[in-house]
Amino acid sequence: MDGSGWEGVYKILRKKGYNVSIVQNPTISLADDVAVTKRAIAAQSGGVVLVGHSYGGVVVTEAGNDPKVAGLVYIAAFAPDGGESIETLIQNPPPGASVPPILPPRDGFLHLDRSKFVACFAADVNPDLAAFMADSQVPWGVQAFTGAVSQPAWKSKPSWYLVSTEDKMIPPVAQRAISNRAGSEVVETKGSHAVYVSHPDAVASLIEEAAVGSVSTGSRAAATRG
Repeated sequence: MDGSGWEGVYKILRKKGYNVSIVQNPTISLADDVAVTKRAIAAQSGGVVLVGHSYGGVVVTEAGNDPKVAGLVYIAAFAPDGGESIETLIQNPPPGASVPPILPPRDGFLHLDRSKFVACFAADVNPDLAAFMADSQVPWGVQAFTGAVSQPAWKSKPSWYLVSTEDKMIPPVAQRAISNRAGSEVVETKGSHAVYVSHPDAVASLIEEAAVGSVSTGSRAAATRG
């Protein structure tokens, strides 16, 4: 999805005095998305908390090695280890887990099946908005899907993780395993994969907790979408 889904979280954090940048990743390749995110980091005047949702977790895991990054927040996201990509992480889903409705690649890009999008991605989002999200998908490059992390920032930076317990894209059991491996501070919220849209208060609360826990008052927050 594009960055507009972060509007609710953005407004909450801005009201509390945080400087928030929404990174519009081209999602053509992981390298491109990391480069775009690093430009957003460079534009900040203080320490940065990077926030990633879904695939955005891969981006912040790599981009988070930037020295200005003080902490990472994962929102129902992937947090790969070195050499891992989304392709490798989803190869062996937990027994009984729902399978993301990813269609076969077309011209080097992936989409989710529109007919299954709402149920799998945004079941608790306003139906009209969820339908719009399904029809406004950003093409996801195969090179982004297969892009592997070199050095995971969560090994050297503190991290926080929100598990979305009704997620049909990344099974909650997988999210718990991911966050446990990363040593993240974990909270759980009853929500879909689009929890940042349906429960912006819970997401903003965790981001603020990360900002307080990893950087001083007045530091900056940046978000990258999934």
